Amino acid sequence: MSHITFKIVNYKEYSAAIQGVRRSVFHIEQGVDPSLDLDGKDETADHILAYVENQAVGTVRVRYLDHQTAKIERLAVLADFRGRGIGKLLMEKSLEIAAKKQINTVLIHAQYYVKSLYLKLGFLPEGDRFEEAGISHVKMIKSIIS
Repeated sequence: MSHITFKIVNYKEYSAAIQGVRRSVFHIEQGVDPSLDLDGKDETADHILAYVENQAVGTVRVRYLDHQTAKIERLAVLADFRGRGIGKLLMEKSLEIAAKKQINTVLIHAQYYVKSLYLKLGFLPEGDRFEEAGISHVKMIKSIIS
C-alpha cells in the first residue's frame, strides 16, 4: 500500500484539492447537487486532506456548532483509494482536532451504508433514518470528553 499522509489545511488555499475530491465523490459519483455541497460553511471549518503520492485522495471538514459541539462533514475518499482505511483515518484525525479544541460532543449525518465505520469509531445512532441530498443517512453522536 502506498504511503498515506494527512494535512490540516486552510480552505482558501486548498479549495481546489478539497473540491476536486468532493466533486468526484459527491457530485459525479453520488449525483448530489453541487449547491447542496457548497453551502458557504467551508471557510469557517477545519479541513483535512489525505494524500497518496502527492495526490489528494480524501477530505473531511470539522465545523464547530458552538464551543462544545462539532459536526464532522463532507467525508469523501476517491473510489480508487477506498478500502485502505483512509476514511477511518480521516475521521480519527477529525476527532483529534475536535478534542484539542476541547469539544465535548461530535455529531455526524452518516450515509447509512457506511454506518458500521462510525459505529467502530464509537459513534451511536440517534433517531431514525432520513434522506439528505437523496441519500439515506442516520444522525450519530460521539462524546469525546476526556
